[in-house]
Amino acid sequence: MAAAAASTIASIPLVCKHHQQQRGSKCPLQDLLHHLANCLYVRLQVRLSKKPFEKMAYLDEVMYPVMLTAAYVATAQSVRDALIERWNKTYELFQTTNPKQAYYLSMEFLQGRALLNAVGNLELKDAYAEALTKLGYTLENVIEKEPDAALGNGGLGRLASCFLDSLATLNYPAWGYGLRYRYGLFHQNITSEGQEEVAESWLEIGNPWEIPRLDISYPIKFFGEVIEDSDGKKQWVNGENVQAVAYDLPIPGYKTKNTINLRLWSTSVPAEIFNLSAFNSGNHDEANKAHANASKICNILYPGDDTVEGKILRLKQQYTLCSASLQDIIAHFKKRSNNIVNWSDFPNKVALQMNDTHPTLSVPELMRILLDLEGLSWEKAWEITQKTVAYTNHTVLPEALERWPLEIMKMLLPRHVEIIEKIDEQFILSIFESQHFADKKTFEETVNKMRILENHELSPSVISLFDSSREESDEVSVSEPEDAEGENEPTDDEGENDTDVESLEKEVKTIAKPPVAKPPGMVRMANLCVISGHTVNGVAAIHSEIVKNEVFNDFYKIWPSKFQNKTNGVTPRRWLYFCNPELSKVITKWVGSEDWVLKTDELAKLRQVADNEELHKEWRQAKRTSKLKLAAYIKEKTGYTINPDALFDIQVKRIHEYKRQFLNILGLVYRYKKMKEMTPEERKAKYTPRVCIFGGKAFATYVQAKRIVKLITDVGATVNNDPEIGDLLKVIFVPDYNVSVAEVLIPASELSEHISTAGMEASGTSNMKFAMNGCVLIGTLDGANVEIRECVGEENFFLFGAYAHEIAGLRKERQEGKFKPDKRFEEAKAYVKSGVFGTYDYKDLLGSLEGNEGFGRGDYFLVGKDFPAYIECQDQVDEAYKDIERWTKMSILNTAGSAMFSSDRTIHQYANEIWDIKPLPVP
Repeated sequence: MAAAAASTIASIPLVCKHHQQQRGSKCPLQDLLHHLANCLYVRLQVRLSKKPFEKMAYLDEVMYPVMLTAAYVATAQSVRDALIERWNKTYELFQTTNPKQAYYLSMEFLQGRALLNAVGNLELKDAYAEALTKLGYTLENVIEKEPDAALGNGGLGRLASCFLDSLATLNYPAWGYGLRYRYGLFHQNITSEGQEEVAESWLEIGNPWEIPRLDISYPIKFFGEVIEDSDGKKQWVNGENVQAVAYDLPIPGYKTKNTINLRLWSTSVPAEIFNLSAFNSGNHDEANKAHANASKICNILYPGDDTVEGKILRLKQQYTLCSASLQDIIAHFKKRSNNIVNWSDFPNKVALQMNDTHPTLSVPELMRILLDLEGLSWEKAWEITQKTVAYTNHTVLPEALERWPLEIMKMLLPRHVEIIEKIDEQFILSIFESQHFADKKTFEETVNKMRILENHELSPSVISLFDSSREESDEVSVSEPEDAEGENEPTDDEGENDTDVESLEKEVKTIAKPPVAKPPGMVRMANLCVISGHTVNGVAAIHSEIVKNEVFNDFYKIWPSKFQNKTNGVTPRRWLYFCNPELSKVITKWVGSEDWVLKTDELAKLRQVADNEELHKEWRQAKRTSKLKLAAYIKEKTGYTINPDALFDIQVKRIHEYKRQFLNILGLVYRYKKMKEMTPEERKAKYTPRVCIFGGKAFATYVQAKRIVKLITDVGATVNNDPEIGDLLKVIFVPDYNVSVAEVLIPASELSEHISTAGMEASGTSNMKFAMNGCVLIGTLDGANVEIRECVGEENFFLFGAYAHEIAGLRKERQEGKFKPDKRFEEAKAYVKSGVFGTYDYKDLLGSLEGNEGFGRGDYFLVGKDFPAYIECQDQVDEAYKDIERWTKMSILNTAGSAMFSSDRTIHQYANEIWDIKPLPVP
C-alpha cells in the first residue's frame, strides 16, 4: 500500500485538466488533492530521506506505519493552513473593530484529537476522506495516528475545550489561555499491580496544529525582593527570571468563518543564560540549572505538591499562566487603543474568566501591573480589577478550594503577597464598616471565616478601629460591665493577697503545659476570587445553591447579586455529530434536518416519534454498530472478548472516593457472589447479561483511589475468566481513559453510572454526553443529574441514594455510632476479604468503610448507606432492559431531553450575563 500511495503522489499533475480547460474556475477536490499530496510528499521525503516513490515496494509492511504517521502530519498541516487563513481574518476583525473580548484562563484544556473536529467544523470531512483514499489511505486510519493533546485531565479541561468550540461557533470574540505541558498528567498502564504511571509522550512526533510564536514572549519573575523608590513606588527586583513563549492553536467554529485562538505558554531562558564556563569546567548540572528550572515549569500537569518543592512548582505554573496571559491581554488592549490608553476603558474591552481557583493569581498580578508598571492609584487599579475578573467555582471539596502556605508564596511572589495583604485588610475594614457586630469575638469569628489570609494576625489598624468604635459605644452606655479579653486580670493589690502556694501551683501548671504550635498562615485562593470578582458562578443548579448557602454563605449574605448559576454544557458537534455518525444520521432523518447540530432544541422533536417502531429499529441498529466498534476496541486494548448483545454499563471519570467507583465495584462483587450461589437456570432468569466498563485515572499520590483501580482489575481478572459465569458478567477496566477513548465508549453506552455522594459533584459533564447519545443514567440527585432527570423525565432515569440535604445528618449519625450496615453490604466486604479476587490485602481500602470517625475511616462518602438502594436500583435496570421496546424509548427520550445541555446555551448565558460580549461574525 505504501508503494501505491507514493506512486500516486508522484503522478498527480500540478494543475488538473479541469483547471486547464476552464481558467479561473475552481475544482475544490482537485485543489485539495494536489495540496494534500504535496504536503504528504514533503513529509515522506523528510522522514525517509529520499523521494518516497523510489524503490518503495519492500517497505510495505515495515514503513507503512511511518508513512501513515506522515500522512496524518501532512493532512493536519493541510487543514491547519486553511485554519490559519480563517484565524488571520478573525484576528484582523477583532483588531479593527476592537470589541469587548472574553479571555478564558484555565490550567486545563482537554482538547482530544483535532483532525476530525477540524475537518468536520470546516465541512470538509468527505473531501478529505476522498482525497486520502486516492492517496492509498483512509481518513479513519489517519485520524487514529493523532495522539490526544495531553493538556488536561478531567471535566475541568474538557469543559474549557467545549466552551472554546461554542465560542468560535457562535462567533463571540474570545481567546483561551493555558500552558503547553510536555508530558501531560501521565499515561496510565494497567498491570497485575494496578495502575502504573508513565510520562505521556504526546509531542513525540511534534504537534502539527500549533503555531510557535517565538516573537511573542514575556518575562516571568520569581523570588527576589520588593524595594520602594524615593517617591514611594514599589519595584520587584532581582530573583529568578524566565520567558513565557507563546504557541497558538486555531479553534474553528462550525459552519462559520470564525476561528479563535487557544494560546499556550511554554517556558525557557535565553541562550546566553547557559553557563558555558561551568559546562567546560565539567560542572554540567550547574551550567544547565537555569534551563532546567525554566523547563520543568511546563513539564507536567499538576505535579505532586506534598513537598515544599512541589508547592513552589505548582505556584510557578499558576503564576506563569496568569502573568504571561495578562501581559498579552494588556498588549492587545494597548495595540487596539492605538497606544492612547484609557485605563478606565479596560473593563469595557476585557472580560477575564478564571476557570476554578488555579488562575487566581491573575488578581494580584493585574493589580501589580496597574500599580507598579502603569502608575495607577490603588483605588483606580482595584476598581478596574473588580470590573474585569469573574470566577467559576467547580467544587465544594475542601481540598480543591486551594490554600497555599503564606510563607512559600511570600518567598516566591513577594510583591503579590503585599498586594494580597492589602486586599485582605481592605476587605476586613469594609466588612466592619458595612456590618454590625455585637462584640469583638463575633467580629473576629466572621472575619476569620471570610478573609483571604487564614491564621494571620489582624493588622493594628483593624484592631484599633474596632476598639475605638467600641469605646465610643461604651461612652453612651450605662455602667456596661467590662469583660473584654485581658481586663479581668487581677490588679497588683489583689496579687499581694495570693498565697505563695497558689502562686507556685500556677507557675507549675504554666511550665507543665507544652507550647501550642501556631498554625501556619495560608492564602485562601477561593476567598480571594470571591472578594475580587464581579461575578461568582456555580456550574449546576444544585451546586450553585450549595455555593450560596454553604460554601460561600457569608459572602452571599453581603453580595447576593454577585452569585449566579451557569449549568455546564457540552458541544454537540464533537460529542454526538462527529463521534456518533450512525445515530446522528438517524436523528437527522427523524427531526427533518441537521439544524439540531447548532440548535439542539430540535432534538425535542424526537419525543413526538418516540413510540415509532421503525425509529426503534434504526435506533437499535445504530447503537449496535457502536457496540461492535467498542467490543473490537476492548479486545485490542485488554484482550477480553465481550458480548455485544449484553447491556453495556459504563462508569468513566477521574477515580475518586466521592465519585464512588468503590460503590459500583462492591455492587458487582455482590452480584457475582449471588450468581455463584445460583444454578445456571436461576442466574439466567434473574440477571441480564452485562459488560461493566470502568475507565479513569487516579492521581499518582492518591493511594485510596489507586487501591480502587486495583480492586476493579482484580475483580475483572476473576470474573472474566470464570467459565460458570461466561457472558453473563464481564468487568473491564479500559486503560488510559482520554477524550478519544470516550468518543468510542459513549456512543456504545446503554447505562451510565453517575453515583457520587449527593452534594459533592459540582456538575459533571460526562452525564450530559451519555444522555445526548441515548444512554440511560443511574445516579444520585447530585450535580447536573438533577436537571438531566427533570429534562429527560423521571421515568427515564434510575434514581437512588440519599439527598444532599441529608448528608450532614447521616454523617453525624455515623459518628454517633447509630448506623447499622445492611447485611448485603457486609456480605460484599466479606467476599473481598475472603481472597476470591486474589491475595492483595484490601484491609486499608475496606477500612475506610468501617469505624465511626477518624481520618480515612467512618465511610465519609456513605457507600454503606447507599449500597442497599443501589443494588435494588440495579435490579430495576435488569428488568427494564429485558423489555426492549421500553428501553429503546427511554434511550430516545434521553437524547430528546438533552437539548438544554449544549455548551452553546451555556456560552450564550456567560456572554450575556457575565462577560457582556456580542457576536462578531467574519463576513
